[in-house]
Amino acid sequence: MAGMRKEYNPNRVARRSRRPVVYIVCEGKETEINYFKHFRTRNCLVNIVPIPSKHKAAEHLVRHAKDLVKQSFSPKDGDTIWCVFDRDSNTNEMLSNAEKYAAAAKYGIAFSNPCFEYWFLLNYIDHVGYIGDAAEALRLLREPGRLENYEKAHDVFAALFGSQDAAIQRASKRIEKLGKEGTAVLSRDSNPCTTVFQLVEYLMHQNP
Repeated sequence: MAGMRKEYNPNRVARRSRRPVVYIVCEGKETEINYFKHFRTRNCLVNIVPIPSKHKAAEHLVRHAKDLVKQSFSPKDGDTIWCVFDRDSNTNEMLSNAEKYAAAAKYGIAFSNPCFEYWFLLNYIDHVGYIGDAAEALRLLREPGRLENYEKAHDVFAALFGSQDAAIQRASKRIEKLGKEGTAVLSRDSNPCTTVFQLVEYLMHQNP
């Protein structure tokens, strides 16, 4: 009948109110978790998924990302997956394969060369010179006026919050320069660079 009310369906109500979830699959156990947990709000549901050591190679991380988030991942509800990893011992072929698989699966990638701490460093200076390894990045980060007592277990989000926009601009400019040079971002040749800013911008967009 025209005036009859539709039968109440609690599943339909719950589904309508579900917020999209951002799944961050990362190789780190402390640094990345301590940083990205601060983007969790009522409007931005962030689920950080550390990976088992057997999947730490970039290609393995990306290929197993969906398995790691289990059955809760639902693209039709707006859920997204971001894979966060460093250069480490990944070869150019491994990085290229990871990039191709992520593109096909529509995953985001937050890649850092040589390491995640380069993103922290960009909060202080526009450093574009070659950084030999993670140890050198840490040395630069610990210089006076920066995070002098930094350790990987430290939560430094509050210390970096005010310089986040500057870091985004610096990281973006570096990626643009690599593009003009014809250098693949996801390669060992892109040192130094980071696309963490793209994930940060995405998370910020979820909290207008």
